[in-house]
Parts: sequence; structure tokens; C-alpha cells
Amino acid sequence: MAHRLNGKNAIITGAANGIGRASALLFASEGANLVLADVNETGLLQVEKEIQSKGGKVIIRKTDVSSEEEIKALINLALEKFINIDILINNAGISGGLYALEDQESEEWHKVYDVNVMGPVYAIKHIIAHMKSRRQGSIINIASVAGIMSGAGGNAYSASKAALINFTKTSACEVGAYNVRINAICPGLIETGMTQPFFEWARSSGKENQLGKYCELKRAASPEEVAWAILFLASDESSYMTGQAIPVDGGITASMSIPGRKI
Repeated sequence: MAHRLNGKNAIITGAANGIGRASALLFASEGANLVLADVNETGLLQVEKEIQSKGGKVIIRKTDVSSEEEIKALINLALEKFINIDILINNAGISGGLYALEDQESEEWHKVYDVNVMGPVYAIKHIIAHMKSRRQGSIINIASVAGIMSGAGGNAYSASKAALINFTKTSACEVGAYNVRINAICPGLIETGMTQPFFEWARSSGKENQLGKYCELKRAASPEEVAWAILFLASDESSYMTGQAIPVDGGITASMSIPGRKI
């Protein structure tokens, strides 16, 4: 079923690398017109060049998703250029630090929440009236298995992803009657720009073979594997799905990681 997004217009935040970049390239290959945003303008330009070299239609804008004004400008640009927006992928996110409870600064919590929670809130706030008026639209929030279970991220990051999952459900219930669908993808261990230091540490320490050992598939995933799941939720193939948080995690949330119980 090639070209599943023919004629559709999509906004993707955090599109300069990782899951956002993989999704942008996949969406373009499936026929979507794209508006890509990121704070990393150099990375955005590289993705833009790659898509245009293959004949895709793409617009980029440097955007800090923690700023409501910048998100509003991004949405307005998208509507100005493409008139209609069918898909919104809230992918931009930051990990925050791994701090002991007593060492956590309030500024770090606010920074993580501003990007990981308020970014999607702002984007949905400023696109939802348009989607409701057209009685169609698919919104996908990129959460994390850290929002489902402990041990997959720091306190602020995990709490922010749990909040994003809950917001996905509450907002989906609010707009479902307008045929607007809102779902979340919860990736597990994925090699992206955000997780690159961890992967580099594992390789330099001779522990690369232990990456992903606690998930059922015994490996980490590529951003492209997550992008395929995002494509499904963005397409009409998932037309009866809304309010769901779907793990793409190699099975790590399917069972408890009890020492000695897994091969």
C-alpha cells in the first residue's frame, strides 16, 4: 500500500534527527507534504535537502516548542502554505538529567515539562479548531515507555511522558466526536540524538552486546522502526483508533525484568 499519505499535509516537530527525521523521510516517500520544525536548524536543512532531492515538498522552520508564540507561528505558516493540515506529529522532546531526588532543581523540571508536555499542548491548542472544522485529522504524540514504567528515564522525563500519555487520552475523548484522532507512541530503547551518549558509552565500555537485553527482542531499535508505527497511526488504516498509547519497545513493557528470569 504505497503512497498512503498522498495529498496529505503533515507537521512534524523535532524533525532534525532521530525518530522525527525518520518519520519525515518515510512520510515524504508515502506522498505527504511536510512542515518540519526543530531547534536544530542545521539538521533541518539537511533533512530538507534530502527530501527535496527525491522530489518531496517540504517547508522548514526553526522552532522552540516550549514557546507558545513560536508554535503558533509554525501552525500559521503550515496553514498559509498548505491551507489544510491533516497530521500533526508532536515528536520534539528532551531527556533532562539523571539526578537524585534531593539534587533535582525546579528549573530542570520546568524545562523538561515545557518541551515534553507544553509543546504538544500548544501545538494541539492551535491546530485543533482547524481539524474540528474539517472533521478530520490525526495527531500522534511521541511519549515513551518511561511514561508507563519506572527505570526507563529520570524522574522529570518519566513524569513528563506519563503526563503526555494522559493528555493524549483526555484530549482524544474531547475531540473524538469531530472525527479527530489523537494517539501516542511509546518508544523503548531507540538510538537517537537524545540517547546517543548512552550508546557511545556502551560501545566504548565493551557493553554494546547488553543493549536491549531486558526487552523480549534482545536489542535496541532504529528510529525507522518507530516511524513505521507512526505512519500507521497517521494513515487511514488506523481510522478506528484514538486515545491509545502504543508501546514500540521490543516487548519490554510486556513482562517484569526479574533478574535471572530471562535468557
